[in-house]
Amino acid sequence: MNRQFDPQREAGNYIAPQGFYERNKNRPFLGTVNCDHNTLVAGEWTELKLDYEVGGAGLADGGWLKLAFKFYSDWALFQTSDPTAANYVSAEYHATGLLAGQSAATVQHLKVRFDQKGHERPFQKAILIDVVDGYLNPGDRIVIRLGDRRQGGAGTRVQSFVEKDFRFRMFIDPLGSSKFAEVPGDCVLNIVSGPLQQLKLIAPRWVGVETFFDVIVRAEDQWGNTCCNLPLGGALIIRAPGGVERVQEFILAEQGWAIVRINAITLEETGEWRLQARLHASPVVADAYVTCEASSGIRPLYADLHVHSDDTVGTNDTRYNLSYGRDVAGLDILGYTANDFNITQRSWNEAVELIHSLNEPGRFVCFPGTEWCGNSSVGGDRNVIFLRDGKPRFPFDAQGRLLRSFEWNEFTAGAIRPGAWPVDELYAAYADDPEGHLLIPHVGGRRCILDWHHPQLERLIEVGSAWGQFHWVYADALSRGYRMGAAANSDEHQGRCGGGVPATAVFGSRGGLTGVLAESFDRESVARALRARRTFATTGERSYAMLRQGKRWMGEVFQSDPSLPLEYRLLGDMGWEDVLLYDGEQCIWRRDMHKELNYSTNKIRVRIGGARIKDRYRGAYWQGEIQINGVIVQDFRTFGFDHPEQTCWRKDATTLSFSTVTHGDTDSIELTLSELTEATIRLHASIQAYVKVGDPLMPAPFVHAPEVMVELKGKQLLSTGVFERELPGAELKISLERITEAPLPRDIAGSIDLTALNLDPGREHPLFITARQRDQSRIWTSALFLTP
Repeated sequence: MNRQFDPQREAGNYIAPQGFYERNKNRPFLGTVNCDHNTLVAGEWTELKLDYEVGGAGLADGGWLKLAFKFYSDWALFQTSDPTAANYVSAEYHATGLLAGQSAATVQHLKVRFDQKGHERPFQKAILIDVVDGYLNPGDRIVIRLGDRRQGGAGTRVQSFVEKDFRFRMFIDPLGSSKFAEVPGDCVLNIVSGPLQQLKLIAPRWVGVETFFDVIVRAEDQWGNTCCNLPLGGALIIRAPGGVERVQEFILAEQGWAIVRINAITLEETGEWRLQARLHASPVVADAYVTCEASSGIRPLYADLHVHSDDTVGTNDTRYNLSYGRDVAGLDILGYTANDFNITQRSWNEAVELIHSLNEPGRFVCFPGTEWCGNSSVGGDRNVIFLRDGKPRFPFDAQGRLLRSFEWNEFTAGAIRPGAWPVDELYAAYADDPEGHLLIPHVGGRRCILDWHHPQLERLIEVGSAWGQFHWVYADALSRGYRMGAAANSDEHQGRCGGGVPATAVFGSRGGLTGVLAESFDRESVARALRARRTFATTGERSYAMLRQGKRWMGEVFQSDPSLPLEYRLLGDMGWEDVLLYDGEQCIWRRDMHKELNYSTNKIRVRIGGARIKDRYRGAYWQGEIQINGVIVQDFRTFGFDHPEQTCWRKDATTLSFSTVTHGDTDSIELTLSELTEATIRLHASIQAYVKVGDPLMPAPFVHAPEVMVELKGKQLLSTGVFERELPGAELKISLERITEAPLPRDIAGSIDLTALNLDPGREHPLFITARQRDQSRIWTSALFLTP
């Protein structure tokens, strides 16, 4: 029995504030925290007020508090230096009434700052409140305003993606010892999608004649979240290559995601078909193109093999994420990859059971997997995809050895238990069954280091994800002689897998997709195609790419016949502008469609791209101006600007300003001038780093290239066609280019004379195609590993 003290009966005569004991024993020991909202719209601007009432423990002089939330959130960074600016956060002290005989608290001030690494993962982002010069009494209150508007600030911008049960968690240091305790009862918010802004139409880019396929139409808000509970009627218009149309009516789902799946469509005529979705009550439309040809027996399927849920550090639960991938993103293949150190045994068992139940040959292939999370210094991130049916070999092998990189989560009270570490031990864990496993090195938070490689297990490498685009890691792997194919996935932490929408923080790039050329639509065939490297990688689009020599397809290793040309085929939506053939790290052939279609005499563009560094927080934050003198800027248009906070605007008659971020991807600004000959083009840009710690209103400049200045005469650009400046960083560069006025081709094919490439005989050459569309989306084929 837990017998309580009874001071009135046991303490005898003593002095104390009247009624203090009775009132204080009824308070929660660590206090309570409440919020004035329970629902917010993703990306909205608001002021949020949280009220912490000090508990029975009080708060010691020198104590402090943390209001923390999860690191994957892209909620706008809070600042404390300018109360008239956006995202200002404040904290105020309010004393409770005193009892007879009770002394007032002595706290004089609360000092506030924001730190993105202020607490432990996953609740890393934290508002830190320091109790200055004094203590607080039980029942005193601290009122925290996120986006304090009282002095004219715009409020705070809520995270841009939806989340059920978003949590603010309060931690307090009641004794001033920097030993923190969690205040029971999180502030829980539902972050929901906003109003309809756009439609998306998902269809396969290539199908066989009279082959059944499905189309998904979904309604989205301005941040790319799928709207909910929006039963609007519309029509799918299917236009044949000859212009004949047929119309199929639809209604978006009344409950849940505003989507509709239109089943069993067939196309009877070869050529490019245009599909268009319209809503009857809205002007928004969505287009997709489907090329229909005689079937080759190999169907391109689209996979996202790198998806998280709230089992570890993702958003929303596992069923939500897998269902989103199947029903909203329209994925054919999905790989769930829990952070291996973080997932509990129970959550893993439940996830595997769910994955097997959702796996449905002919509709949806689903694989369980883990993310081995070793530091870069010991190999770096590798995903492990379990390709066989049944229970995966995790978290222990048959000998009881721990197969996690290490074991730690928020329930292990700070203890870290080492497991399969370094990556050599991960290889040892699965090398006895390479056909049942696929390891994919990738660049995320802990980038893979290619000093390590297992040729039987590591058959693909991730060239793009929500972390950015990493052409360099693919080229590096091939140049080392590694036989690895191209993959791209979302590494989705925000509940929007399958070519996920960029967020505004470290996951600032579009998530990718892996195209898989499988002989049939089931786990076994897909697994064989993945391990055979019969893949291509996109930046989230349903584009298509093929590279072969004769009967040899990308991914194969062979002695080549020099009399046979290389053949390539690209299918896209926005028009291909650039096709490049690489031999490892070296570009050996190029096709410039702007030049082929003839440059315009008055259209140019500015392109910026790349990343500051290859490691985490790689984003290059660009602020710049384009000044055009001597001619008139008639129009401008942006491509590759991924969300509403990446933008370009007219500053005055001669100047455009822009603000954007690149994480290895490329953004472009196209300008229409009255003429080019007499123009003087001046470009000035600053490049800043991500604010991990410190005042977000004062970001640090990128030390190796803090400013870029270019001045170019139109006559010079007329003669050269392009001006390019490479900058220190990871493929960081800026260019001024002439472009064509002609429509760029969505379907492009060709052959490349192998003898004209002057390849070294007797040496294996990893040849792959990468291409770019006008909207700055990209595609990569797996390599042909050929020896002339």
